[in-house]
Amino acid sequence: MHSHDSSILDNPEHKQVADMRAVLVGHPNVGKSVLFNALTGKYVTVSNYPGTTVDVAQGTGRVRGHLVEFVDSPGIYSLVSHSEEEKVTRSLLLQSPGVLIQVADAKNLARTLSLTFELSELNIPMVLCLNMMDEADSWGYRIDAERLSEILGIPVVKTVATTQEGLEELRKSLFQAAPPKWKNSYPPEVQRAIRNLQAELPDKLRFISALLLQNHTPPEDFPLLPPQISGRIAHCLENIRRRFLRPLPAIFIESRREQAALVLAEVLTSPAAPFSVPAGRGLQVLGQWCLRPWPGYLIAVLALWALYEFVGVLGAQIAVDFLENTVFGGTVNPVLTRAVHLLVPWPFLRDMLIGDYGVFTMALTYAFALILPIVTTFFLALGFLEDTGYLPRLSVLLNRAFKIIGLNGKAVLPMILGVGCGTMALLTTRILDTKKERILASFLLALAVPCSAQLGVIFAMTAGLSGSVFALWLFVVVATFLGAGWVSSKLLPGAPAPFLMEIPPMRLPQMKNLLTKVASRLKWYVWEVVPLFIYGTLALYFLDALGWLGAVERFCAPLITGLLGLPEKATEAFLVGFLRRDYGAAGLYQLQRQGLLSLRQSAVSLVAITLFMPCIAQWFMSVKERGLKVTLAISGLVIFYALLVSAGVNQILLALGWS
Repeated sequence: MHSHDSSILDNPEHKQVADMRAVLVGHPNVGKSVLFNALTGKYVTVSNYPGTTVDVAQGTGRVRGHLVEFVDSPGIYSLVSHSEEEKVTRSLLLQSPGVLIQVADAKNLARTLSLTFELSELNIPMVLCLNMMDEADSWGYRIDAERLSEILGIPVVKTVATTQEGLEELRKSLFQAAPPKWKNSYPPEVQRAIRNLQAELPDKLRFISALLLQNHTPPEDFPLLPPQISGRIAHCLENIRRRFLRPLPAIFIESRREQAALVLAEVLTSPAAPFSVPAGRGLQVLGQWCLRPWPGYLIAVLALWALYEFVGVLGAQIAVDFLENTVFGGTVNPVLTRAVHLLVPWPFLRDMLIGDYGVFTMALTYAFALILPIVTTFFLALGFLEDTGYLPRLSVLLNRAFKIIGLNGKAVLPMILGVGCGTMALLTTRILDTKKERILASFLLALAVPCSAQLGVIFAMTAGLSGSVFALWLFVVVATFLGAGWVSSKLLPGAPAPFLMEIPPMRLPQMKNLLTKVASRLKWYVWEVVPLFIYGTLALYFLDALGWLGAVERFCAPLITGLLGLPEKATEAFLVGFLRRDYGAAGLYQLQRQGLLSLRQSAVSLVAITLFMPCIAQWFMSVKERGLKVTLAISGLVIFYALLVSAGVNQILLALGWS
């Protein structure tokens, strides 16, 4: 058996006490996270995998007196890397995983075995966990786990993660795990290519030869590959691939599928018709309807409306209004203000804590009064959509529409949630497969997706104006979304990822599992995101104390008055809009009510404030997710485009005689 390098995810605390490491791996939506929570209990840490925005959860659990460190890897379809999640999982498996637990949907055994055969080539001690056995049994599937274990040479355990059935047997199987004895059989020309590549690799790295042949990523992406031979390996790979008329990954996939079919014939007995829907099962019928144009689109509209009402109205408006005005505005901040005045004698420090840019009055109020209720309702809604199995169906249904702007169906969730809160919408761009798609979605969210709080003020402004103002605003925003998306998709480097989506059966979510998932995500928010608000607020405080914010306002005033034709007082509204989008729109609304904005100026200001910079919370989230360099580039493009389009609207309206 080969030896692996030490993992870059080693946790010093775990390293001192853990007797074993076990990595859970498998397709999306097979119950990995539910099993992980059951195996680890409450001792869980969630953090980004180094160099990525992909979350990896780690936790410890007791198994037969031994402390085992469990790692919940991102869901994958294959070790052939198309997405950042697949690259992360591959890196985890190549770096000292200890024991590998493949979690599988027992109803999709053919697909499961294809991944099992691929994982077997890594020569890692494995356990195959056939999860969702209750659903498999109800569908008429009968799996001979003992025979399958004999064929593969690894323990095969049946479980039901939601009820923890088979969990104790799974724990015991960790000490019986072994490298699979199964050996894949490929066409002779592929076998020769593998041997040729193995001749170039050191002995301890020959196990990755088949993996290297299938991946389109450079050899440098493989952490185990010595740098001094990476160039020679790349040359060898290129020569091998040129000799094949068909893509090598396709040949590997077909070979594994053929072998899976042979094994399936031995271990799967009395099955229902493959992928059929048992008669009389209302949820499964509903699942089929969700994938059809009719009534699928109607169901999608109702689901998205419910999502907006729950997150955008209940979370972003009702809960935020209560927490911001009643809890923090009426109780928390006044108490903290009095306490700071009594305990802190230095004005500079007092202002840092309770001033306009104070840690208490701005950072913590933003984090817990404005964003936390949105985060909580969003995580509840997302968990519900995940656990019911509707989210993949929605993505499939809307995939064709999103191709227009260079995205796929997975982008529907960030874009719809952006209407509720752009900050949380930006977080959900993690579900997109490629860096290109995540940057494109982040750009569109910053540019052309107004949040619900801002929309409320915009609708109030347009209510008292001519209907042509609202029509103009809507046309510019929709045209920007479609046009900027299409152009950006052509200019951004990189190919779109193939749209692969596992379609799980529809099911009723269990409240305990849903709340556990939400609690884990809220813990991440408190530890990872809240500090960003504090750091950003401190930066704004020092900029204000140094007089730089006032200088920015004076610098921007000529642009606002000359280029956009707005009154000078509108400058403050745009700067405040960076702190909160609805505050900026509210400032313009106040100018309109005071009679300081003409019809033309109202139309221009509506377009400008919508396309202008996102709020500071969304900006901080962008820095965390995309990095400072990408965020600055997006910010620059957004400001340039907003000024250009708004100035163009101003000139067109002047030419049309609008006063």
